[in-house]
Parts: sequence; structure tokens; C-alpha cells
Amino acid sequence: MNQSKDTFIKEHYAKYTADTKRPPAWKTLEVVSFTTLSKLYANLKPSVKSKDVVAAELNTVNHTYLQSWLQSIAQIRNICAHHGRLWNKNLPGRPKLLRKPPAPWLIKVPPVSEHHKIYVHLCCMKYLLDAVSPGHHFSTKLKGLLAKYPTVDIFALGMWQGWKEEALWED
Repeated sequence: MNQSKDTFIKEHYAKYTADTKRPPAWKTLEVVSFTTLSKLYANLKPSVKSKDVVAAELNTVNHTYLQSWLQSIAQIRNICAHHGRLWNKNLPGRPKLLRKPPAPWLIKVPPVSEHHKIYVHLCCMKYLLDAVSPGHHFSTKLKGLLAKYPTVDIFALGMWQGWKEEALWED
């Protein structure tokens, strides 16, 4: 039974009343959660060519990198959705980092010992946003948020004094 509140899904069920199948993937993927989408991608066999095609489109080279990034972002999203603390938190995910990414990245990459902090995850988010939403304002908003709260210890976030000068963080 359809329980979606989305108009286009309701219209699908209204139009195809005799069809007992679910809506097609292109409709369904519009309404799945980020966690579900992340798991769906992770569960595709590595031999599925589209898995690497999607990763390449997002400038993450291959599926092993993108998969770890999506899982990491999904975990952070869940922490936020449940009003959890991100500051100074030991995050569960450790995204695999690209050695030579095809798009602007970091010159000063945090050591692996810092990958449990939020900064490296924010870098991954920014990198993906650059690929899917050119012209976004993530950098500006993050810099503004940290300027609004100058007492926040950026080192506890895994950042360093010159992080804003990295090519990745240019607006």
C-alpha cells in the first residue's frame, strides 16, 4: 500500500491502479532516504559497470571511494537527524581519501589519525557538492557559521589554522 506523501508517487498509484508493481526506479529514488540510497549503492556488485560510472561522474574515481563517502555522510546525517553532537565527536565512519583527485582537493590532507573528526567528512561533502551542485554555498555557510561562533576550537574539529585557503574551500 502506498504511504508516500509525495504528489508524484500518489499520482503514479492513481494512474496505474491495475499495476501491482512499485513505481519505477527513477521515481522511487526520488523518495528514498540518503541511508537507503547509500546502502543500495554499496550493495551493487563491484562488477556492475554503472557503479564506477557514477563514481567517476562525482569525481571520486571508482566505487570504493564513493561508497565510503556515502556511508560516512549517511552516518553524519543520522547523527544530525537525532540531534546528536558532531563537535569533538569520534565519528564512526572513515572515508577513503583519493590520492590524486581530479577536482580541487586538499594540499594539507589530515593524517589518518584525524579522520574520525568532522573536518575530513566536511571535505568529502564539499567535494561531492562541487560535482553535483556547482555554485552551491556550502563553503560560505561553513565559514560564516564558524565566524559566528569564534570560540569553537577548530582543532577539535580536525581543522587547522589555514584550512580556508585550501583550493577545495574556495567559493
